[in-house]
Amino acid sequence: MTLTIDNLTGLGPLDYTAAIAADTPFALTRTLNAPSILTGILHLNAMPTPSRRARLTLTSDNGTTLFTGYIATEPAAIYAGDTTTGPVFRYKISAVSDEWLLDKQPLPYLGTTLAAPAGTALRALTARVEPGLFTTSGVAAGRAIGVFSPSSSATWSENAGTLANAAYSAYRVVAGALSFQPAGNSTHALNFDSSFDGGGTASFAALNLGQVKELANDVTLSGDIEPAAYISETFAGDGVTTIFQLSEAPFRATAAAARTPVADTFDESVINPQIWSVADPGSHLTLGAGGLTLNGGNGIDGQTTLSALDPVEIAGSLLLEAGGLTLSGANQGVLCGLFNGPVSVVNCFAGYNIRNSSGTTLLTPLINGVEVGTTFTIAAGHTYTLRVRLNCPEQQRLLQTYYCMVDGIVESFGAGATPSPASLVFDILDTGTASNTPATILYDGSTAAPITSTPASCIFAAVDCAQLFGSIAYIRVTRPSSAFIVSTLPSGTKQSRLIGVAGEGTDCTLDAAGKITFFAGQIPVAGETFTVTYRNRQRSVTRIQNATSVASEAAATSGTASGPVSGIARWIGKVLKPAARSTADLEAAAQALLAFATSHSAALAGTYTSINPQQTGAGNGDIWPGDVLALTQNGTTTSVIVRKVEIDRSPAFPELLTYKIAFANDWAEALGLTLSESIAADAILSTAPTTIAQLTAGTVLPNLPQLQLTSATSTALQIDAGLTPPSGGGFEVRRRDNAFGPSIAQDLVLRSPVRSFSIPRAAQLEKYYVRMYDASTPPLYSRFSSAIFINLPIS
Repeated sequence: MTLTIDNLTGLGPLDYTAAIAADTPFALTRTLNAPSILTGILHLNAMPTPSRRARLTLTSDNGTTLFTGYIATEPAAIYAGDTTTGPVFRYKISAVSDEWLLDKQPLPYLGTTLAAPAGTALRALTARVEPGLFTTSGVAAGRAIGVFSPSSSATWSENAGTLANAAYSAYRVVAGALSFQPAGNSTHALNFDSSFDGGGTASFAALNLGQVKELANDVTLSGDIEPAAYISETFAGDGVTTIFQLSEAPFRATAAAARTPVADTFDESVINPQIWSVADPGSHLTLGAGGLTLNGGNGIDGQTTLSALDPVEIAGSLLLEAGGLTLSGANQGVLCGLFNGPVSVVNCFAGYNIRNSSGTTLLTPLINGVEVGTTFTIAAGHTYTLRVRLNCPEQQRLLQTYYCMVDGIVESFGAGATPSPASLVFDILDTGTASNTPATILYDGSTAAPITSTPASCIFAAVDCAQLFGSIAYIRVTRPSSAFIVSTLPSGTKQSRLIGVAGEGTDCTLDAAGKITFFAGQIPVAGETFTVTYRNRQRSVTRIQNATSVASEAAATSGTASGPVSGIARWIGKVLKPAARSTADLEAAAQALLAFATSHSAALAGTYTSINPQQTGAGNGDIWPGDVLALTQNGTTTSVIVRKVEIDRSPAFPELLTYKIAFANDWAEALGLTLSESIAADAILSTAPTTIAQLTAGTVLPNLPQLQLTSATSTALQIDAGLTPPSGGGFEVRRRDNAFGPSIAQDLVLRSPVRSFSIPRAAQLEKYYVRMYDASTPPLYSRFSSAIFINLPIS
């Protein structure tokens, strides 16, 4: 084995092999999806003392590179004795593999990866921290992930490890090259059967193998706080009251999920490459005193663009803002747009179309590539703020993906997208006018039918510049509260109420507790009603059972003296990673968990000790975490995943390296699914499990996000459910949530077999919960209720 150290003194790598102390371990530890660590003691003699940040390379006799990295701390001097020339010291070194360089860097602006190959996300993460530091040709696309949000408080290697685990893959960095491959991409065969006839090298004495966990076939899992009921809460104005309190606090996403997708004030010397992807063959986009400067274009749509690196999930509430906008000259292009595909007008889901007419610059809302609403004339010399407000009743569109390995085969669960309608509002504010001047609404989704088909994610582009002249001071894409407010004026006209902060041309503000405060001049008048649509929140919980395993376990006890006993083997815990944002995600995680928790081979863990495996297969025998060991015993081959490899060097010739290999399958040590055995304290546990067969067949009906109150009199509330019920089914109305069923009489108000129905009214303050059901036995229901809350005078 050869050890070279470059102390960065200009002398290049020096050979320290002879300095390795023979009487102490010189060990390399490789851990799955974490940096490798090399430790040992050097007896330097006349060699220079290695310095902190010195680069080490460890190579086996056959040329296999075992380790490259850096000394992270100053070598520790260890007193070894005295000679005639004075005391003698040896030096203990500890080196970390190459990714240590990235781990020392602050993490920059980090976006969220949505429904993309994990390798793509890893390349993006690496390029943002330190582009060009490592070669990435060895990064395979890998398996797709659902949603991945890097943590700004974690190091590069911690984020890379989380990503690799989620994709059931393994990363490593050696010799400045980042590699990323699916776990099990390399397999090492150990045939213990052939050891008896002298035909094999595998040794039973070197193997320690056992099942370290009990089977589980009935699992209860908790996840994140999720949005629950679709609530429409209606209030009456009186011209005086400015503060209204919602009955429940609106759902707000976790800090990671609510991270600002895009924010830039364009105050740097160059366009920030960690936020934007720039396509500008004619150099028409620059930064100046006014922010992003627009200097024309080549006249072709989609060729001069400034688009965000990360896609935006079209879920919940989104607010797109382009502030400090000035335009002059002959203009053509799109500003502040969401694009369902490559950036071009035809792919624009929502944005502002800019065009020139007879020397005048016109601005018009654009939806699905078509102009809608009112056209606004841009005045030369004026400064504007453009805003697009989007509201989806679904707060999560892209579902999480979970992977596991069962009997050597990697399986996936989950993935996909949740459909959702959306409402859009386009407003513009001339910032040169008084601070209390309201914004001008150019398109109001409250007066039009909701957009029923929406993409689950879009590319955000600040500019699609066929030819634009002007500047933009800032761009923001944020996720405000999930609430959306629509007023019905005494005349019967509907209009959206803009939520924001004072001085920005909005109508009101909404705090986290659900308190609405209207600004002066925007107070609801007498005879006006307004409806707030929002989602409340609850802890996501699910309980799933493998009925086949339960029956098998019960049958195994049928011959006992006491007779058969229940075959249920319960397990309760919490999903940590990948984050389960909803019950649907939890159901996918539970299926993955049951897939390996009911497999005997998935509970295997152990160790195997091998001598010089790196010498076999022209160097391909080197064993890394993430590789698979194929153990053959009694004619049966079982695959196990390598989790850690400890390599010890012995002072011998020829080379003698001992590999102590720790392996475990998913139930012994989860890889694609990180769990905790403590469930969330606020989780409400289910008393009746859902079986995998039921889950596959479908256990819920569609929700009713478009259910609405169409009219309210002193005696009745008229409801439109928004959907036609299935044949033999209908809509069940109750006074309390989470107690639906054909045999539950408490709180039942009525059942209606038709889409439009009337609820008798008795008081000023009333709450009703509605779910759809079908004709099956027992009937299936919507997963979440749609709720009608009213605070309206009886007369």
